[in-house]
Amino acid sequence: MEFRKNIETLLNQFLEERTDLFLLDLKISAGDDIVVILDGDHGVTLQDCLDASRAIEFNMDREEHDFSLQVMSAGLSEPLTMARQYQKNVNRDLDIVLQNDEKISGELVKADADHFTLLLRYRKPKDIGKGKVDVEEEKIIPYSDVKKALVAIKF
Repeated sequence: MEFRKNIETLLNQFLEERTDLFLLDLKISAGDDIVVILDGDHGVTLQDCLDASRAIEFNMDREEHDFSLQVMSAGLSEPLTMARQYQKNVNRDLDIVLQNDEKISGELVKADADHFTLLLRYRKPKDIGKGKVDVEEEKIIPYSDVKKALVAIKF
């Protein structure tokens, strides 16, 4: 348990200096394989990962405790899990699965600590007559209602 606390302390010290980065996940296996997943307000560079790795590795004694260390950024296929991730992805399209398994897609237009707002664009039948009309509506969604949220990748 002391090993994990040391890693967490070193990682937190690094993140205090680099306020543009934030921790998504820290995994330490029984065999002391450490995996750190970072994200950033403006993305994560290779240099950011190297700096985080050095902040941990250079302050641990391998003679005392042997370990392996991987520091990586969250990939495009990783779901959004924190409000800060939503905030950095404003103006991008998201694919959302809600807790009730409803699927919606839209443009993320706002995000705060408790919820986010999607701009939904779709076509619906006219109230009177034949044909369809284009509709834009904003939907406010609390984070607690989200089962899975992914940034839509478009080519």
